[in-house]
Amino acid sequence: MAETSLSTIYRDYIDCLNRQDWAELTHFVHDEVHYNGEQIGLPGYRKMLERDFREIPDLHFNIYFLICEPPRIASRLKFDCTPKGSFLGLEVNGRKISFAENVFYEFDHGKIRSVWSVIDKAAIEAQL
Repeated sequence: MAETSLSTIYRDYIDCLNRQDWAELTHFVHDEVHYNGEQIGLPGYRKMLERDFREIPDLHFNIYFLICEPPRIASRLKFDCTPKGSFLGLEVNGRKISFAENVFYEFDHGKIRSVWSVIDKAAIEAQL
C-alpha cells in the first residue's frame, strides 16, 4: 500500500473517531484487531472507544505528527480534555488536562490490524 493512501486512510480514521461514527469504524479497523498485544476484535475496540468518549465527553484526537512506513504508521496524538472521574488511575475529576499518546498501528489490507499505545501518564501527574 502506498504511503500517501495509508496516511489518508489514517486521517479519515481519526476523523471517524472524532465524529464518533461507530458504524463507519468497520471501514478502518480489522475484525480481529489487537490492542497492546491482546486480540479484542472490532466489537471490543469499539466498546473501548465508546467508553473513552463517555468518560471524557470533550475527547478529541489531534494528530501532532505522523510517520508512515507501510504497512505501519507511528503517530503522536495530542489531547486537551476534561475526564469526568479517574483516568489511568488518577483522580482527574473534571479538571482540564493535556497529554500525548504515542501510538503505532499495523495495517492489513487497508485496515488497522494491531495497535500499540502508550499514554504520557507522567505529564498528567505533573498537572495534578
